[in-house]
Amino acid sequence: QVQLIESGGGLVQAGGSLRLSCAASGRTSSFYIMGWFRQAPGKEREFVARITWSSGYTYVADSVKGRFTISRDSAENTVYLQMNSLKPEDTAVYYCAATTLRNGYYSDYQRTGKYEYWGQGTQVTVSS
Repeated sequence: QVQLIESGGGLVQAGGSLRLSCAASGRTSSFYIMGWFRQAPGKEREFVARITWSSGYTYVADSVKGRFTISRDSAENTVYLQMNSLKPEDTAVYYCAATTLRNGYYSDYQRTGKYEYWGQGTQVTVSS
């Protein structure tokens, strides 16, 4: 079945950069939107960015706008999250997600419940 495998997390100093990757395998041809979420200790999982697979249209959260960029490589079934100018408050476990569902408004896809498939997460730690 579908699997999402994240990689690229690690420890970085404030102001530095990381690029996260999410490789999808299995039956991925019907993916509609893929996204990135993050969860810091003691906090709920929050939306970071999403990309519409067919068109490449992107949307990012206000908290990371101008610093993070989401992109995809369709041939490799891989989505990326380029993170620049990292801040300590970006420290979290980052999760890749994907959905085939097309039954809501675009804004609905900032909700975790819209995504059918999830990766296991990759830790990003930003030191001050």
